[in-house]
Amino acid sequence: MGREQTADPSRRHFMTTAASAVAATTILPRHVLGGQGFVAPSDKVNIAVIGVGGQGRTNCRALFQQDDCQIIALADPCEEWDLSPYYYGGLAGRGPVKAEIEKHYSAKTPNYECAVYEDFRVMLEKEKAIDAVLIATPDHLHAYIAILAMKAGKHVYCEKPLTRTLAEGRLVAQVAEETGVATQLGNHGRSGEGHRQIAEWLWDGAIGDVREVHAWASAGGFATGSGRPEGTPDVPPGLNWDLWLGPAESRPYHPAYAPFNWRGWWAFGGGGLPDVAVHHLDPAFYALALETPETVEATAPLLDPEEVAATGVLATWRFGKRFNMPPVDVFWYDGGLRPPAPRGVDPDDPRQRMGQVREGITFIGDKGIMTCGGWSGMPRLLPRELHREYERPEKVLPRVEGHHADWLQACKGGTPACSNFEYGSRLCEFVLLGVVAVRARKQLKWDAEEFTATNVPEADELIQGPPYRKGWELPV
Repeated sequence: MGREQTADPSRRHFMTTAASAVAATTILPRHVLGGQGFVAPSDKVNIAVIGVGGQGRTNCRALFQQDDCQIIALADPCEEWDLSPYYYGGLAGRGPVKAEIEKHYSAKTPNYECAVYEDFRVMLEKEKAIDAVLIATPDHLHAYIAILAMKAGKHVYCEKPLTRTLAEGRLVAQVAEETGVATQLGNHGRSGEGHRQIAEWLWDGAIGDVREVHAWASAGGFATGSGRPEGTPDVPPGLNWDLWLGPAESRPYHPAYAPFNWRGWWAFGGGGLPDVAVHHLDPAFYALALETPETVEATAPLLDPEEVAATGVLATWRFGKRFNMPPVDVFWYDGGLRPPAPRGVDPDDPRQRMGQVREGITFIGDKGIMTCGGWSGMPRLLPRELHREYERPEKVLPRVEGHHADWLQACKGGTPACSNFEYGSRLCEFVLLGVVAVRARKQLKWDAEEFTATNVPEADELIQGPPYRKGWELPV
């Protein structure tokens, strides 16, 4: 099946327009002209990492592979996290990660020393050589740290989701625009080849008009039951629990929260949906211009609407016409749920496999099916004959060398990173609307301009989030 048979003029117009929009971002930002946060292209970017648990340690190791940066400082409220019971494994926290950083850089710089802090606020005040900050804390701290760092003129990389609440996301995007620093959301699949091919093939009409999108992941199960955990165990030595809580409501320490299962509590995260859907739904959000849904609804066995995040979520976003694209429904499944096999697909045939067993995304079009693994895996077309006969379109989107490398180039005055906070905040708002729908237990009619669910005024409390703890008010 050749390209000329599947791509009509309107599709080619959209493809050309999208490519032109990307090209427009190559205009150099103000950093290249100097000013606050400017780093000369010839210099290494001095990075501070805030939050060095499992994901923070993973990000440090990724930065080790980049020759144009160095980690000069870190901050974490805990001296040592034992992650051996969890999939990260090993030890993390200030002590172990500092030792790992210094061992790495000492290979080229003898006696290399990384500054270490308990409190990131003190670090940002004292360490004047910091050019950029990487945030890998629990979600409830993302907005506070990102805003504080950007207002200090630091470039910012923040793990996903960008913020815990929708209101925080809007504010972080606003501050990013005001400060002009280089930003990147930690949805690393956005920098992969699969993400770009998915968009280019869809724009080319590989499967015709897309009517449905289904994405799934085995995520969830971070917390179970209802109510806060019983008992008040002693705070582990070396952990500043009050600092770990940050802006969240004060509560006693419990190992059910930290170091790993905090995502299972509404106060600190949102379960599997914001954790993984930011990855898996990203290619659909980008390629299909999923900016503003008309309605959002979700079901889940919500055992505790006030404390414990839901697992086993089925969420649905419904979109009207966008550009030259028809209405589309987007479905999310987690906690072991999976979409039904599309008509004509045999789920027991490995040659017709949909995504991967544990995660994936599937686009249902008028002329066929596109499927890929999680984290923007490489696309495949079904039926198999369509994949074999499809004439691949030319590449129109720029490629990058990696997610951290993409951000570092932006830090040095290059093209804005592909998942900068302008883009990343919109992606996360789309996903977080699903979280609001889970908790509201009602279909939401979304008004993006007014920033409200017009039919469920009580959802505004979830959209805005709880007030910050005294002394932790947002630095705006």
